[in-house]
Amino acid sequence: MLKLVASVWALLLGVFLIMIGNGMQSTLMGIRGEIEGFSTFALSLVTSGYFLGFLIGSRVTPKLIRQVGHVRAFAALGSLMSAVLIAYPLLTDPWSWTLLRIVLGFCMSGIYVTAESWLNDRATNETRGTMLSSYMLAQMAGLVGAQGLLNVGDAAGASLFILASIFVSLAFTPVLLSAVPLPAVEAVKPMSLRDLYERSPTATVGTAIIGAIIAAQMGMAAVYGAKIGLNVRDVSLFIASIFVGSLIFQYPVGRLSDLMDRRILMISLAIVGALASILPFFIEGSFAVLLVAGLIAGGVATPLYSLMVAYTNDYLEREEMPSAASGMIFIYGLGAVTGPVVIGQTMELTGPVSFWVLLTVLFAVIAAYIGWRVTQRAAPAGDDSAYLGVLPNSSAVAVDAAYEWYEDAAQDAEEESGEENAGRDGSD
Repeated sequence: MLKLVASVWALLLGVFLIMIGNGMQSTLMGIRGEIEGFSTFALSLVTSGYFLGFLIGSRVTPKLIRQVGHVRAFAALGSLMSAVLIAYPLLTDPWSWTLLRIVLGFCMSGIYVTAESWLNDRATNETRGTMLSSYMLAQMAGLVGAQGLLNVGDAAGASLFILASIFVSLAFTPVLLSAVPLPAVEAVKPMSLRDLYERSPTATVGTAIIGAIIAAQMGMAAVYGAKIGLNVRDVSLFIASIFVGSLIFQYPVGRLSDLMDRRILMISLAIVGALASILPFFIEGSFAVLLVAGLIAGGVATPLYSLMVAYTNDYLEREEMPSAASGMIFIYGLGAVTGPVVIGQTMELTGPVSFWVLLTVLFAVIAAYIGWRVTQRAAPAGDDSAYLGVLPNSSAVAVDAAYEWYEDAAQDAEEESGEENAGRDGSD
């Protein structure tokens, strides 16, 4: 594994540094917005701006890469992202921040497509799972590390935004120096919502809802922390707990997926998320409870998305996987755009604690809907125990790569089963 990671160390280091910059600005948005006196609803629009830009970018940036190539697109989007981060403290009004976040989301979408294309090009059928896991680890480590760096400067000034911009700028040195030309990215038309829903209603509805949950955790959690009076240190610890949870829950969820129906596992995780989210509502004022709730609620959300991706794969033919991957990104984006706005408006009207109430409701809706679907459709035939962590902010390239990995895992399982049966027949 170390030899494999060493072959892509420059790319993983670049992704790590980019996520530090992106993670810093995401949390800073809530903290600095409170200092500037932005309303909760205004900050929810700023939050949604990132996911709107990401959604637009998922459709546009592959065409851009086809026109100018991976290297030029990567450098251009990275430079634009670095400039956006510096512009935050210069344009301190909600509408400017919303536009900046749209541009930032657009840039990140293209950066993900390019980085994941390079990564997928280096991977083989045997190493694709390890590559994607290493990529996920680099992203999560960057997001967690970003929270610690928020304490080295004053959130009311420009230094933290400049620091985030520096990390993003540094990220492109190892990546661009080691980059190699790749074939043009094909512009894949997303599978229609109707077709995706017909194949897997569970994953289609669940992905939209989990998009709203994760977008709220990534953006509105910092707003919530600032609104209840947490200082910068406590907000950063709270956000870090969400990201740490999403990382450490991957392994146990993967093990559990070997032992039970994916749908039952998704129901169980959604129930756990609902129970964790309701804790701060009943036990207000306890920072320890807040950290536990963040750890668990964040911990189950990302694996739920990964399970939705895996469950969709059970109903796809190989030729449908690229369009289905684009369709899943689009559905997730719709939820991610609308979720923060709904939560922000509710927080504006009823107070910050409704952040947790709505997360509880969303987790409960996932559990209830999948529970109903279990009564309407039998589990897919064949082996569905394979699990691979896929981050929600991944592009369609990574989702399609995960689909390929699932297909290879299923084929390997069938071959092993056939060999075992042949061995039994021979012994008889």
